[in-house]
Amino acid sequence: MGDKEMITNGFTYIAFLIFLAGMLLFLEKKTKAKIFNVVPPLVWIYVLNMVFCTMGLYNSEACSNTYSALKNNILYAMIFVMLLRCDFKKLSKLGGRMVAIFLGCSLTLAIGFLIGYPIFKGTLGTDTWGAVAALYASWVGGSANMAAMQAALPVDAGAYSCALALDTVCYSVWIALLLLAVKYAGRWNTSVKADTSTLQAIAESANAEVAKEKKAATSADWIFLIGLSLMVSALSQMVGKSCNAALSGVGLGMFDKGTLTTVFVSILGLICAGTSLGKLPAVEELSNVYLYVVVSLLASTASVSDLLSAPMWVVYGLFILVIHVVLMYLLSKVFHWDLCMVSTASLANIGGSASAPIVASAYDASYAGIGVLMGVLGAAIGNFMGLGMGALLRLFL
Repeated sequence: MGDKEMITNGFTYIAFLIFLAGMLLFLEKKTKAKIFNVVPPLVWIYVLNMVFCTMGLYNSEACSNTYSALKNNILYAMIFVMLLRCDFKKLSKLGGRMVAIFLGCSLTLAIGFLIGYPIFKGTLGTDTWGAVAALYASWVGGSANMAAMQAALPVDAGAYSCALALDTVCYSVWIALLLLAVKYAGRWNTSVKADTSTLQAIAESANAEVAKEKKAATSADWIFLIGLSLMVSALSQMVGKSCNAALSGVGLGMFDKGTLTTVFVSILGLICAGTSLGKLPAVEELSNVYLYVVVSLLASTASVSDLLSAPMWVVYGLFILVIHVVLMYLLSKVFHWDLCMVSTASLANIGGSASAPIVASAYDASYAGIGVLMGVLGAAIGNFMGLGMGALLRLFL
C-alpha cells in the first residue's frame, strides 16, 4: 500500500482504533444482533483490526511510535484497575468448597494444556509457548489476563491471534455444551453422590455481596481512577526496571522488566482491592475501557495470515476440554461435587465473571452471584497462573 492509503498520524491512529471499538459495542447494544452472541464484540475488534493491519492501514512509523508509547502504559493501568474488584473478603463468601471446585477446574485445565502442548507443538507454529501461557491465563481469569501476559511474556503477535481464535471457538462450543448438560444434572449428581446441602446459603451470601457494588459512578470517580491507574502504571514500570537491574546483578536476569512489573502491579492491585479503592463504582467500567483499547492496539500489529494455522489451535483447545471433563468427573466422584457448581466454575475459568452467571442461572436464578464471584477469583489469580504456565511450557523448548 502507498502512503496515501495508510494512517500517518499518531492521533488519527488512536482515534480510529477507539472509534472502531466504540462503534462495535454501540452496534451490539442497539441492535442486539444474534451474531454478537456467537462472536462477541471483543473478537470483532481484534479481527477487524487484524484485517486493517494486513491491508497496511497501520503500516507507518507514526502508528508504530504511538503503539510503543501507549501499549504497555495502558496495559499496566488496566491490570491495576481490573484487580481492584478482587477483594478477598468478598471472595470469602464463596466458602472453601466453591473455591476448591474453581481451583479444581483451573488445575485440570492446566493438566490439559501441559499434556497437549508437546503433542500439538509442531503443528501450532514456531515460538508459541508465550501465547499458550497467555491463553491459559485467560482460561483461569479472562480476556484482561490474556492481554496482561503480552507485557509479562514474549508473546508472538501471530500466535496470539491463533490463541484468540481458539478461545473464541472453544468458548462458544463450551457454553453451548454446559447449557445442554443442565438436563443431565440429575444423572451426574447421582453418579458422583453430589452434596448440595449448603448451596442455597452460599448463593444468598454471594448475591448479597454482588448487590453491594451496584452504585452509579460520578465524573469524580472516573477522573480519580484514571489518574491513579496511570500513575500506578508509571511507578510500577520504574519499580520493574529497578528490580530487573538489581536481580541481573546477582545472576537472576531471567526475571525481565515486563514480568517483574506485571507481578508488582498485580500484587499492588490485590492489596488496594481490600481498601476503599476497591469499592469505587467506576472500577469495572474503566477496566473494560482499558481492555478494549489494549486489544485494539494488539490487533493493529497482527496479520490475518497468522490465522492460517488456527485450525490446529482449535483442535488443541478441544483436546484440553476433553481432558478437563474427564478429570473433573473423577474429582467430583472423590469430593461429591454437583454438576451445577462444576459447570459454573468451569465457565468462570474459561469465560470469566460475565459468562459464569449464565450457566449458574440456568440451574437457579439465585446462583448468579456465585458465578460472578468465581469469575472475580479467576481474575485475581489469572496473571500468576499464566506466569507459572509460561515457566512450565518453557521446559518443552
